[in-house]
Amino acid sequence: MTSPAPHATSELRFSWRGVQTDGTRRRGTIIAPDAASARAMLKRDRIVVLEIEARGQAARPKANAGEVTSFTRQLTSLLRAGLPLTPSLELIAQTPSRSGMPRIVGGVARQIVSGASFSVALSHYAKQFDALYCQLVAVGETSGALAPVLARLADDRERAAIQRAKVRAALTYPVAVLLLALAITAALLVWVVPTFKQIFDGFGAQLPAPTQLVLALSDAAARWFGPALAAIVATGFAVASGLRRSESARTAFDRMTLRLPIVGPVLATLAAARWSRALGTLLAAGTPLTDAFDSLTHATGNTVFDLATVDIAARLRRGERLAAAMRASHCFPQQVVQPIAVAEESGALDAMLLDVATLADRQVDEKIGLLASLCEPLIVIVLGALVGGLVVALYLPIIQLGNVV
Repeated sequence: MTSPAPHATSELRFSWRGVQTDGTRRRGTIIAPDAASARAMLKRDRIVVLEIEARGQAARPKANAGEVTSFTRQLTSLLRAGLPLTPSLELIAQTPSRSGMPRIVGGVARQIVSGASFSVALSHYAKQFDALYCQLVAVGETSGALAPVLARLADDRERAAIQRAKVRAALTYPVAVLLLALAITAALLVWVVPTFKQIFDGFGAQLPAPTQLVLALSDAAARWFGPALAAIVATGFAVASGLRRSESARTAFDRMTLRLPIVGPVLATLAAARWSRALGTLLAAGTPLTDAFDSLTHATGNTVFDLATVDIAARLRRGERLAAAMRASHCFPQQVVQPIAVAEESGALDAMLLDVATLADRQVDEKIGLLASLCEPLIVIVLGALVGGLVVALYLPIIQLGNVV
């Protein structure tokens, strides 16, 4: 069965029945732009197609940031080896993978064959290739230096992924330990403290204030633990859903995180480093300053900096200097703005932006190391205060009774 060729970015799902070269009968489903392509794909797997039928549009392929970075690195290697762009993409598209990246690359290759440029073909997959990525690819195509541009993109993406992992680890470890401490405390209050309460009831004496407080907390925990846990889970889901759907909620959340002590400066420096590196890379590739801001809207991953980027772009169009516009946004640290102001006077803005980004990356690494070193004693203190306080409060009546006896 044949069907008209769909749009280059859309694909069909086909059910097929066939025979392998060893005579084994096979059947299954395959995703391809048309029946002829599906037959060719099955033929490469040494399957003779007996019947094939379209089953409707296939879902758009998905790929995460790591897979996009891996694709960028693979394409760079193939181009540097002397392979043309389209054959390189077709070779990557034929690589077996459980992700949607081969399908995405295949769609890009088909659009290039039909006459589209590489950057335009990538822009059809905006969730995987953002405006900055497409802009740099367009610059590389125009200048004939696509492989070096892709290599720089891969380096930047790998560096950003490593930094994200460091920040996530630095923030996740103390939060996870504190949550574990709270869970242990709740378990003690719900299941252990009631056993002591039965013992204390037989004393017939006034209990110390710390013990009375712990017993009151135990009664409250036993009564409200289930509803409170359900309310916390529901609130978490509601907040996560609101952050996904509402731009204003994401902005408010990002603004709140930037104001947090210790963590806020780290996130601000990290966002400023990403912003500076993205702008410096665009300028080094030959993009005019005002045009570069069209690709910086989502370069930092922080909505506060994204809004500041829009404001800076508007100020530049009104004739303001870059450093003054950055200073007016009240987002960028002074150690980022000041070197840029000097570079504007010397005419070496692109190099200074990349140097500032490197320096900011070092500062982020240092702050992450400091945060990790501070978290360890803080966690010990919190755990000791929670568990030790419970133990002292529970054994205090027994100790006082022993003194009386």
